[in-house]
Amino acid sequence: MTTENKIERRDKILKGLEKAYEKMLEFKKKNNSEIVVIRENKIVKIKP
Repeated sequence: MTTENKIERRDKILKGLEKAYEKMLEFKKKNNSEIVVIRENKIVKIKP
């Protein structure tokens, strides 16, 4: 696998992750549910 292929694959994966994150935020807003994240080594629930 060449370096160009690795870069292309990495870019596609990152774009897919960004799209999945946006879809998750839309879903959470629509259902008025909380988002769970880690901040300063503590679990925090956030309203979207």
